[in-house]
Amino acid sequence: MDINKLLEGFLGSQGSARHANHPGRSPVDQNRSGFPGGLAGGAAAGGLLALLLGTKSGRKLGGKALKYGGMAVVAGLAYKAYQDWKQNKPSGNEAEPLNLPKPPADSGFDVDHDRDHEGQDFRLALMRAMISAAKSDDHIDQTEHGHIRNQINEMGFGVEEKAALFDYFSAPSDPAGVARLARTDAQRAELYLASALAVDPDTAEERRYLNELARQMGMPDGLRDHLDLEAAAARRQLGDAERRSETGLG
Repeated sequence: MDINKLLEGFLGSQGSARHANHPGRSPVDQNRSGFPGGLAGGAAAGGLLALLLGTKSGRKLGGKALKYGGMAVVAGLAYKAYQDWKQNKPSGNEAEPLNLPKPPADSGFDVDHDRDHEGQDFRLALMRAMISAAKSDDHIDQTEHGHIRNQINEMGFGVEEKAALFDYFSAPSDPAGVARLARTDAQRAELYLASALAVDPDTAEERRYLNELARQMGMPDGLRDHLDLEAAAARRQLGDAERRSETGLG
Protein backbone atom coordinates (compact mmCIF):
# COMPACT_ATOMS: atom_id res chain seq x y z
CA MET A 1 0.00 0.00 0.00
CA ASP A 2 1.28 3.49 -0.87
CA ILE A 3 0.76 5.27 2.46
CA ASN A 4 2.00 8.64 1.22
CA LYS A 5 -0.41 8.60 -1.71
CA LEU A 6 -3.23 7.59 0.60
CA LEU A 7 -2.46 10.46 2.97
CA GLU A 8 -2.18 12.94 0.12
CA GLY A 9 -5.62 11.95 -1.09
CA PHE A 10 -7.07 12.11 2.40
CA LEU A 11 -5.52 15.36 3.63
CA GLY A 12 -5.13 17.09 0.27
CA SER A 13 -1.99 18.04 -1.60
CA GLN A 14 -1.16 20.87 0.82
CA GLY A 15 -1.76 18.90 3.99
CA SER A 16 0.50 16.10 2.87
CA ALA A 17 3.50 18.46 2.76
CA ARG A 18 5.93 18.48 5.67
CA HIS A 19 6.97 21.48 7.75
CA ALA A 20 10.56 20.69 6.82
CA ASN A 21 9.84 21.81 3.27
CA HIS A 22 9.29 25.37 4.52
CA PRO A 23 11.51 25.94 7.57
CA GLY A 24 10.29 28.60 9.95
CA ARG A 25 6.94 29.04 8.26
CA SER A 26 3.61 27.86 9.54
CA PRO A 27 0.97 26.24 7.31
CA VAL A 28 -1.08 29.43 7.69
CA ASP A 29 1.81 31.62 6.53
CA GLN A 30 2.34 29.36 3.54
CA ASN A 31 -1.28 29.87 2.48
CA ARG A 32 -1.82 33.50 3.47
CA SER A 33 -3.76 34.19 0.28
CA GLY A 34 -6.71 32.21 1.60
CA PHE A 35 -8.14 28.74 1.93
CA PRO A 36 -9.68 26.56 -0.79
CA GLY A 37 -13.38 25.98 -0.17
CA GLY A 38 -13.67 22.22 0.12
CA LEU A 39 -15.24 20.78 -3.02
CA ALA A 40 -14.91 24.11 -4.80
CA GLY A 41 -11.17 23.52 -4.91
CA GLY A 42 -11.56 19.91 -6.00
CA ALA A 43 -10.62 16.78 -4.09
CA ALA A 44 -6.97 17.12 -5.13
CA ALA A 45 -6.71 20.46 -3.31
CA GLY A 46 -8.99 19.81 -0.37
CA GLY A 47 -8.68 16.06 -0.01
CA LEU A 48 -11.23 13.59 1.26
CA LEU A 49 -11.02 15.19 4.70
CA ALA A 50 -12.38 18.44 3.27
CA LEU A 51 -15.25 16.53 1.71
CA LEU A 52 -15.97 14.69 4.96
CA LEU A 53 -15.90 17.82 7.12
CA GLY A 54 -17.52 20.02 4.50
CA THR A 55 -20.77 18.07 4.72
CA LYS A 56 -21.58 20.03 7.86
CA SER A 57 -21.77 23.81 7.81
CA GLY A 58 -19.32 25.46 10.21
CA ARG A 59 -17.08 22.44 10.83
CA LYS A 60 -13.92 23.60 9.17
CA LEU A 61 -11.18 25.09 11.32
CA GLY A 62 -9.98 21.94 13.07
CA GLY A 63 -9.91 20.06 9.80
CA LYS A 64 -8.01 22.89 8.16
CA ALA A 65 -5.26 22.52 10.73
CA LEU A 66 -4.87 18.94 9.53
CA LYS A 67 -5.13 19.84 5.85
CA TYR A 68 -2.44 22.53 6.01
CA GLY A 69 -0.05 20.97 8.48
CA GLY A 70 -0.66 17.28 7.93
CA MET A 71 0.29 14.74 10.56
CA ALA A 72 3.08 17.05 11.73
CA VAL A 73 0.41 19.22 13.36
CA VAL A 74 -0.91 16.26 15.37
CA ALA A 75 2.57 15.30 16.56
CA GLY A 76 3.62 18.85 17.46
CA LEU A 77 0.45 19.79 19.34
CA ALA A 78 0.20 16.47 21.17
CA TYR A 79 3.85 16.58 22.24
CA LYS A 80 3.50 20.16 23.50
CA ALA A 81 0.36 19.28 25.48
CA TYR A 82 1.96 16.14 26.92
CA GLN A 83 5.08 17.98 28.06
CA ASP A 84 3.03 20.80 29.57
CA TRP A 85 0.93 18.27 31.46
CA LYS A 86 3.98 16.48 32.86
CA GLN A 87 5.63 19.76 33.87
CA ASN A 88 2.42 21.39 35.13
CA LYS A 89 2.68 24.24 32.63
CA PRO A 90 -0.20 26.00 30.80
CA SER A 91 -1.10 24.89 27.27
CA GLY A 92 -2.61 26.61 24.27
CA ASN A 93 -1.02 30.01 24.84
CA GLU A 94 1.72 29.95 22.19
CA ALA A 95 1.48 32.57 19.45
CA GLU A 96 1.58 30.08 16.56
CA PRO A 97 0.58 26.58 17.71
CA LEU A 98 0.64 25.34 14.12
CA ASN A 99 4.32 26.21 13.84
CA LEU A 100 5.58 24.21 16.80
CA PRO A 101 8.93 22.46 16.28
CA LYS A 102 9.01 18.79 15.39
CA PRO A 103 9.11 16.56 18.49
CA PRO A 104 12.46 14.92 19.28
CA ALA A 105 13.01 11.61 17.51
CA ASP A 106 13.19 9.72 20.80
CA SER A 107 10.11 11.36 22.32
CA GLY A 108 7.57 8.75 21.20
CA PHE A 109 5.78 11.39 19.12
CA ASP A 110 7.28 10.55 15.74
CA VAL A 111 4.13 9.71 13.77
CA ASP A 112 6.04 9.20 10.52
CA HIS A 113 8.02 6.25 11.84
CA ASP A 114 5.69 4.63 14.35
CA ARG A 115 3.38 1.62 14.35
CA ASP A 116 -0.02 1.20 15.93
CA HIS A 117 -1.23 -1.72 18.05
CA GLU A 118 -2.10 -3.65 14.87
CA GLY A 119 1.43 -3.22 13.51
CA GLN A 120 0.38 -0.76 10.80
CA ASP A 121 1.81 2.65 9.96
CA PHE A 122 0.57 4.89 12.78
CA ARG A 123 -0.53 7.57 10.32
CA LEU A 124 -3.28 5.17 9.23
CA ALA A 125 -4.47 5.01 12.83
CA LEU A 126 -4.65 8.80 12.93
CA MET A 127 -6.64 8.80 9.70
CA ARG A 128 -9.07 6.25 11.13
CA ALA A 129 -9.41 8.34 14.30
CA MET A 130 -10.27 11.48 12.31
CA ILE A 131 -12.89 9.69 10.23
CA SER A 132 -14.48 8.04 13.25
CA ALA A 133 -14.67 11.33 15.14
CA ALA A 134 -16.02 13.29 12.17
CA LYS A 135 -18.85 10.77 11.81
CA SER A 136 -19.76 10.83 15.49
CA ASP A 137 -22.87 13.02 15.13
CA ASP A 138 -24.30 10.97 12.23
CA HIS A 139 -24.51 14.03 9.98
CA ILE A 140 -23.36 12.15 6.89
CA ASP A 141 -26.33 10.77 4.97
CA GLN A 142 -26.39 8.19 2.19
CA THR A 143 -26.06 10.82 -0.53
CA GLU A 144 -22.94 12.24 1.09
CA HIS A 145 -21.51 8.76 1.55
CA GLY A 146 -22.07 8.32 -2.18
CA HIS A 147 -20.12 11.49 -2.95
CA ILE A 148 -17.22 10.27 -0.84
CA ARG A 149 -17.19 6.88 -2.55
CA ASN A 150 -17.26 8.55 -5.97
CA GLN A 151 -14.30 10.75 -5.03
CA ILE A 152 -12.33 7.73 -3.82
CA ASN A 153 -13.01 5.99 -7.14
CA GLU A 154 -11.92 9.03 -9.13
CA MET A 155 -8.67 9.86 -7.31
CA GLY A 156 -6.40 7.30 -8.94
CA PHE A 157 -5.81 5.06 -5.95
CA GLY A 158 -4.64 1.49 -6.31
CA VAL A 159 -6.72 -1.47 -5.20
CA GLU A 160 -5.24 -1.57 -1.69
CA GLU A 161 -5.66 2.16 -1.08
CA LYS A 162 -9.26 2.09 -2.29
CA ALA A 163 -10.10 -0.92 -0.13
CA ALA A 164 -8.61 0.74 2.96
CA LEU A 165 -10.51 3.99 2.40
CA PHE A 166 -13.80 2.22 1.73
CA ASP A 167 -13.32 0.29 4.98
CA TYR A 168 -12.48 3.40 7.00
CA PHE A 169 -15.36 5.49 5.67
CA SER A 170 -17.97 2.72 5.88
CA ALA A 171 -17.07 1.67 9.43
CA PRO A 172 -19.31 2.99 12.23
CA SER A 173 -18.01 5.68 14.55
CA ASP A 174 -16.20 3.67 17.22
CA PRO A 175 -14.23 5.36 20.04
CA ALA A 176 -13.40 2.00 21.63
CA GLY A 177 -11.93 0.73 18.37
CA VAL A 178 -9.83 3.88 17.98
CA ALA A 179 -8.58 3.60 21.56
CA ARG A 180 -7.41 0.04 20.91
CA LEU A 181 -5.07 1.24 18.14
CA ALA A 182 -2.73 2.91 20.65
CA ARG A 183 0.33 1.16 22.07
CA THR A 184 1.74 4.01 24.16
CA ASP A 185 0.63 7.08 26.10
CA ALA A 186 2.10 9.24 23.32
CA GLN A 187 -0.07 7.49 20.74
CA ARG A 188 -3.15 7.91 22.95
CA ALA A 189 -2.46 11.63 23.13
CA GLU A 190 -2.00 11.84 19.35
CA LEU A 191 -5.17 9.87 18.60
CA TYR A 192 -7.21 12.03 20.95
CA LEU A 193 -5.73 15.26 19.54
CA ALA A 194 -6.45 14.19 15.95
CA SER A 195 -10.02 13.32 16.93
CA ALA A 196 -10.51 16.67 18.69
CA LEU A 197 -9.30 18.53 15.59
CA ALA A 198 -11.67 16.57 13.37
CA VAL A 199 -14.86 17.56 15.15
CA ASP A 200 -14.76 21.18 16.38
CA PRO A 201 -16.95 19.90 19.26
CA ASP A 202 -20.15 21.93 19.10
CA THR A 203 -22.79 19.25 19.51
CA ALA A 204 -23.70 16.92 22.38
CA GLU A 205 -22.91 13.91 20.19
CA GLU A 206 -19.40 15.13 19.48
CA ARG A 207 -18.72 15.91 23.12
CA ARG A 208 -19.99 12.48 24.13
CA TYR A 209 -17.73 10.89 21.54
CA LEU A 210 -14.61 12.63 22.86
CA ASN A 211 -15.64 11.83 26.44
CA GLU A 212 -15.97 8.15 25.57
CA LEU A 213 -12.71 8.14 23.62
CA ALA A 214 -10.87 9.59 26.61
CA ARG A 215 -12.55 7.07 28.91
CA GLN A 216 -11.68 4.12 26.70
CA MET A 217 -8.07 5.29 26.63
CA GLY A 218 -7.92 5.72 30.38
CA MET A 219 -6.65 9.24 29.79
CA PRO A 220 -6.06 11.43 32.86
CA ASP A 221 -8.39 14.44 32.96
CA GLY A 222 -5.48 16.82 33.24
CA LEU A 223 -3.82 15.53 30.07
CA ARG A 224 -7.07 15.73 28.16
CA ASP A 225 -7.51 19.35 29.23
CA HIS A 226 -4.08 20.21 27.83
CA LEU A 227 -4.85 18.46 24.53
CA ASP A 228 -8.17 20.30 24.23
CA LEU A 229 -6.44 23.63 24.82
CA GLU A 230 -3.91 22.96 22.07
CA ALA A 231 -6.67 21.96 19.64
CA ALA A 232 -8.55 25.17 20.48
CA ALA A 233 -5.39 27.22 19.96
CA ALA A 234 -4.91 25.67 16.51
CA ARG A 235 -8.47 26.61 15.55
CA ARG A 236 -7.93 30.11 16.89
CA GLN A 237 -4.79 30.63 14.80
CA LEU A 238 -6.59 29.48 11.67
CA GLY A 239 -9.61 31.61 12.47
CA ASP A 240 -7.43 34.69 12.86
CA ALA A 241 -5.67 33.94 9.58
CA GLU A 242 -8.95 33.47 7.77
CA ARG A 243 -10.29 36.77 9.05
CA ARG A 244 -7.12 38.55 7.94
CA SER A 245 -7.45 36.97 4.52
CA GLU A 246 -11.10 38.06 4.20
CA THR A 247 -10.28 41.65 5.15
CA GLY A 248 -7.16 41.85 3.01
CA LEU A 249 -4.85 42.28 5.98
CA GLY A 250 -2.87 39.06 5.41
